[in-house]
Amino acid sequence: MNQKQIKMVTAALMLADVMAGLDSTITNTAMPAIISALHGIQFMGWIVAMFMLGMSISIPLWTKIGEKITNKKAFELSLLFFIAGSILQGMAPNILFFLASRFVMGIGAGGMGSLPYIIAGYVFKNLNQRTKILAYLTASFNAAAILGPLVGGWLVDSLSWRWVFYLNIPIGLLALSISMIYFKPVTPKKTPVFDLVGSGLLTAGLLSFLLGIQLIGIASGRIVTLLVILSLVLLAGFFEYERRALNPIIPLSLFKNHNLNGDFLLFALTWGAFIAVNTYLPMWAQALLGLSALFGGMTMIPNSITNIVSSQFVAPLQERISTFSLVLTGILCMTFSSLAMYLANLQTPIWWLSLACAVSGIGVGFIFVALQLKVQVDAGLQNMATATSTSYLIRILAQTVMSAVYGVIMNLNLARGVAQHPAISMKMMNELSDAQTAKLLPQHLLPTMRAIFHQGIHEIMLVSLILLAAALLLNHYFNFKKESAKE
Repeated sequence: MNQKQIKMVTAALMLADVMAGLDSTITNTAMPAIISALHGIQFMGWIVAMFMLGMSISIPLWTKIGEKITNKKAFELSLLFFIAGSILQGMAPNILFFLASRFVMGIGAGGMGSLPYIIAGYVFKNLNQRTKILAYLTASFNAAAILGPLVGGWLVDSLSWRWVFYLNIPIGLLALSISMIYFKPVTPKKTPVFDLVGSGLLTAGLLSFLLGIQLIGIASGRIVTLLVILSLVLLAGFFEYERRALNPIIPLSLFKNHNLNGDFLLFALTWGAFIAVNTYLPMWAQALLGLSALFGGMTMIPNSITNIVSSQFVAPLQERISTFSLVLTGILCMTFSSLAMYLANLQTPIWWLSLACAVSGIGVGFIFVALQLKVQVDAGLQNMATATSTSYLIRILAQTVMSAVYGVIMNLNLARGVAQHPAISMKMMNELSDAQTAKLLPQHLLPTMRAIFHQGIHEIMLVSLILLAAALLLNHYFNFKKESAKE
């Protein structure tokens, strides 16, 4: 492609990140209104998890689909899935239809999230230039994440929560049009064999496992156990089959790379911890502080701003300090954020929570760009595409599993609180999550209801801190191993 085509394709990739960035904050901003309208507080964790479930099972497939039909067509197909999911969510008549639509959108997001970084890896050979492009993609995601709470809050307060999903339609169609006109892919000389058996085993295994995790506290223990056992059998079959597959979905040789294993584990721990702050800070603002959807969503803006700024500093900083030092700084920033929310109480002012959110954004910006580039370097050009999509899969799996765990923690606290206070029902807890409906609740019960909700968030932040402590130890271990190897 010539320079104009490269610039336009980069713009299309950034627009895909804009949609993903909008969804990351606009949905959290609208979540209280969605929960209240569709009566789905017990499915609050599922709203996040179903989206990630669709991403998780599709990410490894999008890489192979790209090999089969070119990354251009795979990227365009992922945009169509995302747009279709947005339309269906806006039309949702009930919580189950809404969750199914989130799943469809997640399938599209799996391609939109992984393919741009693979495409960038092929288009930009120079590592310094590629680092800058990765930073631009991150910045476009977070710039949209800044607008998400403002636009989402205004739409919820002025029109309806349904419009936060319809907003994706024109952006998606613009990205699709640019890609179709300007993206000139390199057509594979030999069409690879698509691993249908491996794809089926992996998809069924992940689906069974993640559904089992999601159903903890909702379905019977027997159903959960059966789903987890089924998933382990299917995944064991997947790994056994992949040993002799002609074009494996995930080459098992990747996991023989010691450095890559460290990268994958660090991504899993840090992203599993971050989803706690990202999901529950807007809920804190609206349910505990009684703020509107607009102001509740704005609590995530400092995170997005500092994320953009810190991601732009990774390239120049890597010329002076090691990747491990950058990751260490990022983990410490995220630890401060989770600790601040863990120690916060019902009287904690909003500025303190916003500060915690801002510091978390610094950490996420450092870790994402530095580790994503390290994954591609550690994998080498031959395995770069698969390693990139695998690292993305691992991040999404970590967030999917942990969002389910956090949802279970919250549901258990809500159930325990409602059982201890007969005057409070689960329907009332649903209405507490939205500032508009909370005004109609018995005012003398609000302190008790907020205390119940706060206890759930308190325990969620403790789990987040445990994950970050493990990440600190892991980062130190791999840095120590590297220094020992030099000696």
